[in-house]
Amino acid sequence: MLVLLPPSEGKASSGRGAPLKLESLSLPALTETRATVLDTLVELCAGDEEKAREVLGLSEGLRGEVAKNVELRTAGTRPAGEIYTGVLYDALDLVSLDAAAKRRAGRSLLTFSALWGAVRVTDRIPSYRCSMGVKLPGLGPLGSYWRTAMTAALPEAAGDGLVLDLRSSAYAAAWKPKGEVAGRTATVRVLHAPTRKVVSHFNKATKGRIVRSLLVAGIAPKGPAELAEALRDLGYVVEGEAPAKAGQAWSLDVLVDEIH
Repeated sequence: MLVLLPPSEGKASSGRGAPLKLESLSLPALTETRATVLDTLVELCAGDEEKAREVLGLSEGLRGEVAKNVELRTAGTRPAGEIYTGVLYDALDLVSLDAAAKRRAGRSLLTFSALWGAVRVTDRIPSYRCSMGVKLPGLGPLGSYWRTAMTAALPEAAGDGLVLDLRSSAYAAAWKPKGEVAGRTATVRVLHAPTRKVVSHFNKATKGRIVRSLLVAGIAPKGPAELAEALRDLGYVVEGEAPAKAGQAWSLDVLVDEIH
């Protein structure tokens, strides 16, 4: 099972570990593109601060994020699972998992990133500020820029099991499963059952809880139908059916009564 996660806008501070080593990150096929995006971001932020803030879409109160990006190659690092914070990651709560569940997380979770492309939660990275909607000078929209490298790297990472896609639309733009991989991919919406509407906060929190539930139970469904049954066994209310055409991703709805 491969679980595709969005990153978080907010991030923990960089750690005190050794500086970034691009060649040590998972998915080595992305290394060259990572280096190009990293160099471009550092150069932007080391130049005109106001231009950098405008390109990155940062408010006046986040001016310090520009300076943080300048130090990306020398800053300390920590595991990506500790860097990313926010609602989904709070609900996932990686740090409190037992040893076996942590090993499963290291094998199965892949966080998409405008800067790194995609990283395992065990990959050591510094804290940074750059979203997939950014258009870096000379590279253009990062969602489009990453597509070629992702198309080469992700099918191998997906293996032959379920791909559980929990990314937001901006990060889904960087790689869309196709063909046989798409046929074993499931996207999940979390809906407030009484209204059938998506509510952002508890949508993210419930996705984090779903992933945690699968990791704790040691369940690795082989495909979308098996995922739906596994989630029902774990107490979730799930709706969805096979797509009309082969080679298309499944869409599952998880219904939640309470918003919390």
